[in-house]
Amino acid sequence: MNRAQAMPVVHIDNEFTRVTRWTFPPGSETGWHRHELSYVVVPVITGILQIETRDGQRTPSPITAGQPYARSAGVEHNVINESGLEVAFIEIEMK
Repeated sequence: MNRAQAMPVVHIDNEFTRVTRWTFPPGSETGWHRHELSYVVVPVITGILQIETRDGQRTPSPITAGQPYARSAGVEHNVINESGLEVAFIEIEMK
């Protein structure tokens, strides 16, 4: 399925961190990617994203504005917004 791409805007990219705001219009996705760095996500717009893994599993991932979570390097997935509402978060990668 061809979906629109989620919109990343890099705000900081220096020797120790990269900070990106990801905005997901309805029906958009990140595309397949692997996180080479550990990261923290801080949702700025509450919503539900679908997390798709290489084995075909899809898991709903509710996010709540202001409620951060962290992941280790190595995560590989596609993040999809199948809702009718825009969803957004700030991703902070540690170099």
